This record gives sequence, structure tokens and C-alpha cells, in this order.
Amino acid sequence: MTKLIILLVIIIAAIALIEFFRKGGTGPIGPKGYLYKRKPFFLSRAEHECHDALVQTVGKDYLIFAQVHLPTIVDHKVTGQNWRGAFSHINGKSVDFVLCDRAYIAPKLAIELDDQTHERSDRQDRDHEVERILKSVGVPLLRLGNHGRFDPSDLAQKVKEVLGNSEEQGGVK
Repeated sequence: MTKLIILLVIIIAAIALIEFFRKGGTGPIGPKGYLYKRKPFFLSRAEHECHDALVQTVGKDYLIFAQVHLPTIVDHKVTGQNWRGAFSHINGKSVDFVLCDRAYIAPKLAIELDDQTHERSDRQDRDHEVERILKSVGVPLLRLGNHGRFDPSDLAQKVKEVLGNSEEQGGVK
């Protein structure tokens, strides 16, 4: 009888171990079997440096939002088109920062940090499409070279130039 209990415990333990490793071996598992873990940082080091420079230079005039998905600032529900298709087209796309006015929290400027991944052809296609979409809705895009350090006065000048050019061309005010 003791041997039977030991054998039963070994079988149950083996099944539990097999199931544990089959599902990835860590953390809580959702209904789809996917595992997740918290990221240690919300922004990359370069994004954090840029955010700090933006806060220092334009933070009193604009609210600064990071990691903004296009559906947050672009309305896909345009009469005469397939809304699901239009949403699907923008859903996986985002920009690094969006400056919004303080009165209405209206998007005024999108900012992208371009690192070496932006040199890949697939990424360039994505970047051109994001730029096209933003231009079509009147949200200017400022592309910044991602070198990890941002001169606040230089950044403030670039933001002012892009926003000034946008207003002159009848864009976002």
C-alpha cells in the first residue's frame, strides 16, 4: 500500500512538472496560456533623456505623453471607409512622444526618436506610413536622432520650428 501511495505521488508530481514547463515555467498564466512580466522601466534610457529634456524646455507649455499609440490621436471612423480595416492599419503603430496643449489636451506635435532600428527597410516603410498618416490629420512629426543625450535648448528650438511651420501651413494651432 505504501508503494502505491509513493507511486501515485511521483506520477502527480511528474504531471505537475510537465505542465509547469510546458507553459513556460513561470508566473501566472491567463486563459490563453500567455505569460507576462512587468518591465523594469517604462522608457528606454534615450527616451527618458528626451523626456527629461522636453519637460525642462516645453513642459510649462505642453503636456508630454510617452509611447502613444496612433488610435489615441488619430480617428479611424471616417465616413465611407471600413472602420475595422482602418483601425487595424493604425493599431500596432505608435510614436515616442506627443505634445498636447494644456487647455484641451489636443495633440499638437508627435516626436519619434530614430535609432539604428529605423535604418531597416521594414521600419522605414512603417515610419513613412506613420508620417503620412500624421500629416493627413494635421499633426506634425518631429524626428530626432537618438544619440542618448538631448540638448534642451536645441530641442526647444526644433520643437518651436516644427510647430511654427505647422501653424504657417494651416496645420495644428
